[in-house]
Amino acid sequence: MKKFRFPLHPVAILREHRQARTREAFAAAVRVFTEAEQQLAAKRTEIRDFENVVNGGRREKFRAADEISFWDAYRRVCDEEKKSEGVVQQARTAMEDSRKIYLEAHRAVKVIEKLELKARTAHRLGVDREAQLESDELSGLRIARRLAASTVASS
Repeated sequence: MKKFRFPLHPVAILREHRQARTREAFAAAVRVFTEAEQQLAAKRTEIRDFENVVNGGRREKFRAADEISFWDAYRRVCDEEKKSEGVVQQARTAMEDSRKIYLEAHRAVKVIEKLELKARTAHRLGVDREAQLESDELSGLRIARRLAASTVASS
């Protein structure tokens, strides 16, 4: 029985390495995206806190200097929120791009795996066919010997 040798094995190794690299890049992009979302959530919480402080301060005394400083800080936090939204959008786009690249690499690996499976199946069938031919040949030889022995015995 001859040993199976897949001629595209080096290609399979290269594609598996590429898939591993793209998987790592995708995981890094997911981490960046989740961190950006967490920063955005923190900014939104900070905005709600500012709104509560401003609304709570209006119930008591009105101090123009305090209101101005609160509104400046509130606008700054709102601007930071807008920037954070932009960062989240960029991170989402980068994550989707790296996801697409990873899926392409994964498909390429699957194609090679299917080709290898087909080649292994064909090899197994060929080996089984050879074994069957050998078995048939041995059976034919045995029958020929029996016929020869019976012809010699009857003569």
